Amino acid sequence: MNGESDLKTLLASMSPKLVDGEFVFCTFPDAGYGDHSELDPVAAIKESEGLALVLPRSKADDRSLPYESVFRQITLMIHSSLDAVGLTAAVASRLADHGISANVVAGYYHDHIFVPVEAAEQALGALKEQV
Repeated sequence: MNGESDLKTLLASMSPKLVDGEFVFCTFPDAGYGDHSELDPVAAIKESEGLALVLPRSKADDRSLPYESVFRQITLMIHSSLDAVGLTAAVASRLADHGISANVVAGYYHDHIFVPVEAAEQALGALKEQV
């Protein structure tokens, strides 16, 4: 099933949803994919400095893992094509207009935006204004 690639359709139909819970970004030098799976990561990326995982805050706190900031996850509830042009830029720009940082992770079906916990409701409102 192909995802939507038309930017106007994506913006009009993205239906942002605030996901329950709080999330943090942690890094693990010398780790590989599959390591630390018990922490229930929602995203992983291998960087030259190590494996970066986006984890539920509670899992990081249980293990006393260091992190810098706490985020909420907003999922865009439209199946966006990985070849779509402009969605990430439009979302990040809209949030930037409101002074909100956006850490965007693209999944196969949806885009996920991690925003500072204290700005989550404002970010959700800003994205709903986009349509």
